[in-house]
Amino acid sequence: MQNPPENRAITDEPTHDDLPDIVDLVLEMGSSPPASRAPARLEALVETATAYAKAASSDNTRDAYAKDWRHFTSWCRREGLDPMPPSSQVIGLYIGACAAGDPRRGLPPLSVATIERRLSGLAWNFTQRGVPMDRADRHIATVLAGIRRKHAKPPRQKEAVLGDDLIAMIATLGHDLRGLRDRAILLLGFAGGLRRSEIVGLDVARDDHLDGNHSDGAGWIEIFPDQGVLVTLRGKTGWREVEVGRGASDQTCPVAALESWIRFGRIARGPLFRRIFKDNKTVDVERLSDKHVARLVKQTALAAGVRSDLPEGERKLLFSGHSLRAGLASSADIEERYVQKQLGHASAEMTRKYQRRRDRFRVNLTKASGL
Repeated sequence: MQNPPENRAITDEPTHDDLPDIVDLVLEMGSSPPASRAPARLEALVETATAYAKAASSDNTRDAYAKDWRHFTSWCRREGLDPMPPSSQVIGLYIGACAAGDPRRGLPPLSVATIERRLSGLAWNFTQRGVPMDRADRHIATVLAGIRRKHAKPPRQKEAVLGDDLIAMIATLGHDLRGLRDRAILLLGFAGGLRRSEIVGLDVARDDHLDGNHSDGAGWIEIFPDQGVLVTLRGKTGWREVEVGRGASDQTCPVAALESWIRFGRIARGPLFRRIFKDNKTVDVERLSDKHVARLVKQTALAAGVRSDLPEGERKLLFSGHSLRAGLASSADIEERYVQKQLGHASAEMTRKYQRRRDRFRVNLTKASGL
């Protein structure tokens, strides 16, 4: 690697830490108005464009990218380097430092996945500032390849919650308001093969997304009596629909659980799953955090004794919100293409990664080759 560009003094200029004002970007287009302040009509256009720009990524994604940028610029200040314009040599040094950690400051090495995520965050931030980063440059790509080769670990999958496990888990819940809500979360998340963000992102009705309503949700539900519930989800590549049929028993039916929660929670519109106050009688108007789903799966799995053959310390690390999604893929005794559609996977190979109990040796190429 070549030496980095000559060190330059770093100042706390706001242009390094703050995204460029979209007003400035708009004023650069065409002829600039004579006044420094944009006319009212242009300000309205700026507000509209800003709203659409924010809608291009989720709040969680923008928050993560903002943290990535702060981490990078702080490192640059400590090392006496300039974060702008993007230098592939500086970025190569940065990811190398991330992989090595900093024992003097008590900072452990970052994982390969975290470093790759930070690179994505930097690429996004540089693009927003009009100076794209060349991630394929050899100073970045070669260092990253070395980090992957030296530090990459085998993937660690979360334990799948199977059908019998889920029945035992919902049996640990009470029949109060909080229990009704959490039972509906577990059953719908499992039967729909939903991600935790998709579960808490649901609204009660389609109307919440129409007529100028600006829902922050990821979709909505439609209940069809005696049949099931249709879940409509907004993903990165567009909208998709997930059908969740009624179960054989009301005690384990996701649709019956949803109906009970909506009725007793008095949910007419807006977020489907919400926080409940300490009195366990009052339902908040705010949407639940997706972290609640992860905690709920972990707590109920432990309470139900799932994988009780393992020490408690290991069991706590096994379960997460993803356990529901993997559980459906592993439990559903049905053609793989139906599971693939339910999970919204583009390939069958991705679906197979979720199937913890599938027969890996059903196709025996050894015997097929005559051995």
